[in-house]
Amino acid sequence: MKGWHPARDAPAGGYVVGMHLKNTAHRSARRTDTSAHSPLRRAATGGLLLVIGSALAATTACGKTESSGQDTAGAGSPSARESTGKRVLWMGDSIADGEAPPLQAALKASGVEFKSAASDGGGTVVKGDGPSAELSKSTWKDFPENVASFHPNVIAYQITTYDWGDQDQQRSSYERLAKAAQEAGAQLIIVSAPPFKIDNFYEPHKSAIESAPKVAKEIADNSGGKVHFLNASALWGNDNAASKAQRSSDGIHSCQQGSAAFAKWFTDELGKLHGFTPSAPSQWANGSWTKDEGFAKLNCG
Repeated sequence: MKGWHPARDAPAGGYVVGMHLKNTAHRSARRTDTSAHSPLRRAATGGLLLVIGSALAATTACGKTESSGQDTAGAGSPSARESTGKRVLWMGDSIADGEAPPLQAALKASGVEFKSAASDGGGTVVKGDGPSAELSKSTWKDFPENVASFHPNVIAYQITTYDWGDQDQQRSSYERLAKAAQEAGAQLIIVSAPPFKIDNFYEPHKSAIESAPKVAKEIADNSGGKVHFLNASALWGNDNAASKAQRSSDGIHSCQQGSAAFAKWFTDELGKLHGFTPSAPSQWANGSWTKDEGFAKLNCG
């Protein structure tokens, strides 16, 4: 299948859109009910918490304040926690989809409602070059329904590996998202993507991949506080091959440990923006989300 990239687009009953596999049903459904997942070897409690602790030390060195996330979705009875009133709609591609299980757990334990609209085979909002234009149509088609059904007051978009196009195309697309978020009564947070392997599939789009976070930051800086940009290099660094990046064997996604570290980091950042203290990782980091079927596809142990 020409252009299909197995590292991102594992066959799961989807159909081809342009050059990519697009699932007919987003995996977001299982982000709101994690009570039934395919069996997977569960990461050791000490191992996850150790990795998260290491990530916290790294971000502290970068000047970031640390704290943590929540009780895991579907992992027994969550700790009682007063609601913050925040409702986060999470958007992005398959990298964001893999980060969603612990992110839901961390946010839920911290009194934040969560819904993932991340996509296995797309998720971009950028109407740019090549298949990105087609993929963005699907994202924008789903957007009104996600907003209407969930009523988020925070929309968090992780820049995707498909945000291809020139800077004007990226700018107009991010501004469109900012306007849509404002009309929905939600704050927009744009998160930079983690460093990932630029293979032959991505090489033709390297300049767009590099410009996307710069354009997003410019929009946030000029938004008067309506848009926030979070630079995830504070957590991951900028080298996908470095241990700090915590990429899985495909060099693109993250396994349980890396995804948990991201959940901790993002929940901390959200807490700083909205004035709440996240729950400690011990409350959520080793719940049933660690058995999520997405990690099995990545051969995570």
